Amino acid sequence: MKSRNEGSPKRGPCKALLLAGGMGSRLRPLTDTIPKCLVPVNGKPLLDYWLDALEVAGIREALINTHHLADLVRQHVTDANRTRSLSIVESFEPVLLGSGGTVHANRDWMDDGDDCLIIYVDNLSNVDLAEVIDFHRGHEDPVTMMLFRTPYPSQCGIAELDDSGRITDFVEKPEEPKSDLANAGLYVVTAGAYREMADQDAFDLGFDVLPNFVERMRGWIFEGYHRDIGTLNALEEACIDAQQVFGGER
Repeated sequence: MKSRNEGSPKRGPCKALLLAGGMGSRLRPLTDTIPKCLVPVNGKPLLDYWLDALEVAGIREALINTHHLADLVRQHVTDANRTRSLSIVESFEPVLLGSGGTVHANRDWMDDGDDCLIIYVDNLSNVDLAEVIDFHRGHEDPVTMMLFRTPYPSQCGIAELDDSGRITDFVEKPEEPKSDLANAGLYVVTAGAYREMADQDAFDLGFDVLPNFVERMRGWIFEGYHRDIGTLNALEEACIDAQQVFGGER
């Protein structure tokens, strides 16, 4: 199947960085034996929803960081590499580096790329990744942040936009939120922006890195299904939602 981004006149292929090394402590005892990225949602590992979305968008190269129960993730990735059109490589972290630290440790990942999707795998979403990439390639700022409207803005990274969609302010978990547009944990960044993020050698993208890109990134507001699978209650609700949102497919 031909990628919707194949032959783009502006930039070449887009790569993906999958942030999947977290402990999933709020999902215990489930995550005592299952890594968070492989927790089943309606019978399907959470990671596989993202691998499906990457394939549909025409992404062919991905890097995934691992830490907790890394052997199980490694085997899943090995199987995926045999059966999917993706080529996935692992970056094992003996000690968790944080999202910013993972980018720093893999600075050379974008030496042969033009754009990179950065995805927090602990979310369940029906976003069309090709649409986000197309939006990113339609403006001149180096970073695009996917946003969604949240009823709990004090618990999220909150962005403010100007009339052109440029992010004019971004605060992680503000005490007095100025909008309800929340960071969805999904970005498209140019290779130059990726290397700039890496060079900051920071721990967390939301707290430490993204505020440095204010006035240099655009917000892409997603109106579809997007949920953080952070608690057992959220997982239970997501399993019910997935039957409708994803057609009940395994």
